[in-house]
Amino acid sequence: MSLLNYEESISDLRVAMKMEGSLSGKRQIESDIELIANEHGTSAGIGVQNLPLIDDELPQSKIQCVTTPTKGRGMASLSDIPPASLLHREEPYAAIILKKCRETHCHFCFNELPADTVPCPMCSMPLYCSDDCLLQARGEMSRKCLTHNKTDDLQRCFSEVTLQSHSNSEVKFTEHGHECHGVNWPTVLPSEVVLAGRILVKLLELKEHSRNAKELDLSHNYGELLPEGKVELHVYSIVLLYCLHYSYGPKVELDGAYIPKIIVLICQVKINSMAIVRMKYQDKYQRFYQQSNLPPGDAVTSHLEQVRVGQAVYLSGSLFNHSCVPNIHAYFISRTLLIRATEFVHTGNPLELSYGPEVGQSGYRQRLQFIRDNYSFKCQCNGCTLVNFPDLVFDGFHCASSDCRGLVLDPSTAESERNKTRQLQRIPEANVLMRRSQVDELKNDAIKDIASLLFKQSSNSFKIQSGCCLKCGSANDLKSVHDKVQVTEAAIQSLQVAVHSNKVHDVCLSDALCHFEVLKTVLHPYNKKLAQAHDILAEAFCSDGQTQRALDHCFMSIEILKKIYGDGHIALGNELMKLSSLQLAINDTHAADTVNQMDTIFSNYYGRHADRMFPYLEHLKGEVHSLSSYGKADFPS
Repeated sequence: MSLLNYEESISDLRVAMKMEGSLSGKRQIESDIELIANEHGTSAGIGVQNLPLIDDELPQSKIQCVTTPTKGRGMASLSDIPPASLLHREEPYAAIILKKCRETHCHFCFNELPADTVPCPMCSMPLYCSDDCLLQARGEMSRKCLTHNKTDDLQRCFSEVTLQSHSNSEVKFTEHGHECHGVNWPTVLPSEVVLAGRILVKLLELKEHSRNAKELDLSHNYGELLPEGKVELHVYSIVLLYCLHYSYGPKVELDGAYIPKIIVLICQVKINSMAIVRMKYQDKYQRFYQQSNLPPGDAVTSHLEQVRVGQAVYLSGSLFNHSCVPNIHAYFISRTLLIRATEFVHTGNPLELSYGPEVGQSGYRQRLQFIRDNYSFKCQCNGCTLVNFPDLVFDGFHCASSDCRGLVLDPSTAESERNKTRQLQRIPEANVLMRRSQVDELKNDAIKDIASLLFKQSSNSFKIQSGCCLKCGSANDLKSVHDKVQVTEAAIQSLQVAVHSNKVHDVCLSDALCHFEVLKTVLHPYNKKLAQAHDILAEAFCSDGQTQRALDHCFMSIEILKKIYGDGHIALGNELMKLSSLQLAINDTHAADTVNQMDTIFSNYYGRHADRMFPYLEHLKGEVHSLSSYGKADFPS
C-alpha cells in the first residue's frame, strides 16, 4: 500500500485472509480490502458480493426429509423455527454458467468479471475473476500450471496456501477439464445438457476413486414428456455421448447403455437444478455501486432485477418442495445456496419455497401453467386450492356503482376461483381439514370488505359469478370495462417507454395522467395493474424533477402492494428503497421509518447477508443517520 500498488495489496490481503485462523481476523482483513477498494477506486473486482463467504453462520434449526400424501418427499421442521433463521447451506454438486453470461460473469463464482480476467490456461474459453476461482474450477492441474516456473520458496508457499484453502472445498473435480480440448461443444449445446455431462463425469471419477458413486436420487419427468420432447432428449444424449467420448477419452465408451443414463440425467437437471441469480439495478444504481455515492437529491427509482447467471444442482436443496405461498426463501452468495425461514414455522410443518411466481406475483392460471410446463405437476398448495385475497383482486375490476368498493371478476378469474373448490374436493386425504381451512381463509375482514356475498354461500360451494359485484350484486358491462383498460394501459406503457429512453415531456405525462384517472374508475383499488401504473408515474415524475409527486405515487403503489402481499413481503423491499430514496431527496424525516421497514424485510429474508446482497441499503442507512444527526436545515436542498 505504501508503494500505491493497491491491486497487489488486495491480492496479498486475500492470501492473508486464507491463512488467518480466527473469524475476527478474517473480518478485519475483509474490512481492509473493502477500504482499499472504496477509497482508491481499484478495479480488482472487489465488491460486497464478490468477497468470500467467510462468516461462521451455520443452520440454526434441525430439519428432516419426510413423505407427504400430496407432494411426496419434502423437508419439514423438527422444532419451532423463528423467522430469519438459516435452515440450510450447501455447495452445488455441479454448476455451470449460462451462455448469455459467459463474457460478463466468472465461470466459477458467477460474480461479475473485473477488468483483468483470468482465462483458463489450457483452452482460454472459461473466464474467471481471480486465480482463486481458476484453482477451484481446474483442480490439481491448475495448481501445477500456476506454480510452474516459480522459485522453490515461492512455489512451496503458494502451494501451502492454496492447498490449505481448498482442502475442505466441496469442489473436488475439475468442472470443465473434460471440456478443455480446443473444441466448442460446451458453448453450443444447451446449458442443462452440458451440466448433465459434468455430473456424469463427476460420477465416473467418483467411481474410479472408489468413492460414493451411487446414482443421483433425484426425480425426473421423462414419463410426462410429449413424444417430440423425448425425441429431442434422445438426440441430445447421443450428441453429448460423442462429445464426452471425444474429450474425456475411453472412460466414456460409445456404448448404447450410456444413452438412458444421460437421458435421465438431463431430465433430472431440468427438474432439480436451481437458477443462480444476482441482484441488478439500472444505470443509476450501478453508478452508486462503482462510486459508493450519489449526487445529493438524486433519487433511485429504477427496478431491482434478479438476473439469472448460472445453473446448479443441489442434492439436498432439491428436496424442498414448492408452494405459491412459501415460508422459506433461497438465495445465493457466490455459488453457495442459503435458505432461510421467512415466517414462524411450527414443529412438523413443511418447509416450502417457490419454484416460480408466488401468489400476488401472477394470477392463478399463470402459476399453474408455469409449474406444469417446467416441472410437470399440478400445484396443490394453499394458494392454489383456497380462495385467497391476492388472487381475487389481482385482476379485479371496480364495481360500476361509484359508492361501492366491491370486487367484480371477469369470466377467466371467476372460473379459476371455482376450479379451486373443485380441486379441493379431489383431495380426499385432506378433504375435511382443507375445507375448514378454506372457510377460515374466507372469514377475514379484507375479503369481507370487497366480496361479502361469498359468505352467504354454502361452505361446500362458493358461487363466484363473473360480471357481478361480489359485495352489492349489481351487474357490470365487462366489455366496456375491457375496452377502457386496453386504451389506458397503452397510454401508460407509452409513458414507460418514454421514461426508459429519457424522453419524458409534458404532453406525454399529461396524457398518461388523464388515462390513469380513467383506469382508477374501472380497476379495483387493489388491482396490481394500478400499483404498476403508480410505479410508472413515480418514475416519470422523478425523471421530470417533480420529486414530491413521484413520492406520492410511489407511496400509493406501496399501499396497494401491502394489501396484496402483506407488510413484510420481499416484494415491498425494493419499493421501500425507492420511497426512502425519494424522501431523502427532499429531506423528509420519514425516510428513517421507511429505511427501518426495508431493513427489517431484507433482514428477514437474508439475515446478516442483507447488506451484502443490497449494498445500497447501507448507503441509505448512512443518509438517514446524517439527516437525523445534522437536522433538515443543514442538508442541501
